[in-house]
Amino acid sequence: MTEKDLSTTHRTFVSYIDRTREYYAAQGYEAPYRWAHFRDAPFAKLGKPLAECTVALVTTARPLGERTAPDAVRGAADQVWSAAVEPAPQRLLTDHLAWDKEATHTDDVDSFLPIQALRACADAGRIAAVADRFHSVPTDYSQRRTREQDAPELLRRCRADGADAALLVPL
Repeated sequence: MTEKDLSTTHRTFVSYIDRTREYYAAQGYEAPYRWAHFRDAPFAKLGKPLAECTVALVTTARPLGERTAPDAVRGAADQVWSAAVEPAPQRLLTDHLAWDKEATHTDDVDSFLPIQALRACADAGRIAAVADRFHSVPTDYSQRRTREQDAPELLRRCRADGADAALLVPL
């Protein structure tokens, strides 16, 4: 069998888009999942060199003791949440998120909340500083709520922390 034959009979990657569409179809949704898209990316160029920027961290993990319930009324656990980077959390709640729990784990908080790596970048002069707080955003499938409620709140908090940039690390 040639390499070309293999590439057509066996995928070497997992298509997240295909997997999500298949998941929603298996749940009984008639319409396929529609991914958010923007004609204009809602990002801005840095106004100064990265070495002069304070950087905030954003994750989708939650504080321990809180959970997200997609079918429940939106509560405190389903809103933007913030905590101090010092001391760095030893654990965060990740089980409510969709990730391959058979192939990996989330015991290493630095893998999805790289506070130590960002501090090393500050120590090396690659960035000016790490913002005093990190932020968690809900994994809400409502594009409207994300766009109209969560994103503006996250931006407000990052600006309040003096962040010039944010590193988004989804789980």
